Amino acid sequence: MSDWKPGLIASDMDGTLLRSDETVAPATLAEIARWGEAGVPFVLATGRPPRWMVAIREVVPTGTAVCCNGAVMLDLGAFEVTHERTVSVEVLQRVTAGLRAAQPGTWFAVEYGLEFRHEPVYQPRWDVNAAGVAEATLEEMVAEPVAKLLARHEQLSREEFIALVDDVVGDLATVTNSSSDALVEISAKGVTKATGLADVCAQRGLTAADVVFFGDMPNDVAAFEWVRDGGGRAVAMGNAHPDVLAAATDVTDTNDEDGVARFLASLH
Repeated sequence: MSDWKPGLIASDMDGTLLRSDETVAPATLAEIARWGEAGVPFVLATGRPPRWMVAIREVVPTGTAVCCNGAVMLDLGAFEVTHERTVSVEVLQRVTAGLRAAQPGTWFAVEYGLEFRHEPVYQPRWDVNAAGVAEATLEEMVAEPVAKLLARHEQLSREEFIALVDDVVGDLATVTNSSSDALVEISAKGVTKATGLADVCAQRGLTAADVVFFGDMPNDVAAFEWVRDGGGRAVAMGNAHPDVLAAATDVTDTNDEDGVARFLASLH
């Protein structure tokens, strides 16, 4: 594949495009711009909700961002949500009731649009007092469809909690994890970064074979498999989780070593 060229460049943000200090390397921005001048668009694909995409617009001011692990499409230029694939009220109520019964120490939050709601006992790690963030009861949070349900446990290990959530949720929804602690992200059944990127490609007349996608955490695996099996390039960062490395077609340097820039430069 030495002469392969992408038709679309897509990247995860945290641990991938962003360095540890949450900046984007000048070399990476230069590569994105160079490919953009050649007509190759750049798309962000992240577990982050839209409200966490404000800062990235300073360096990537336009284009599409696939947010909430594929559930939300965000127009970066207009900063508008253009589409959401939501978790239904029925599934929300069944999943939250099942998890609370199986492990009473499970606490919940939800993402939808530019809003975030969390139970009073739920401990957000970021933007506690930010706009769009507010406390709510569980009954209030599951009364309408949401883009993403978050479940957190403060005592169980990450591995124990993921196993518990997988067992309770079953095939009702899609379970992913992009955190080092016991925080699980639950999307509508079948919704992943892969479905989000597939939607973007369909709008542009492209397929997985045209995509190079960079990632580092388990919530990137579905997109890696879609790109890899479709004939594109699924590129794991040098700092990637073992599950991501196992699904990759290629491995680049770490995010702090400008791995995205170095791989893109190798394709010229």
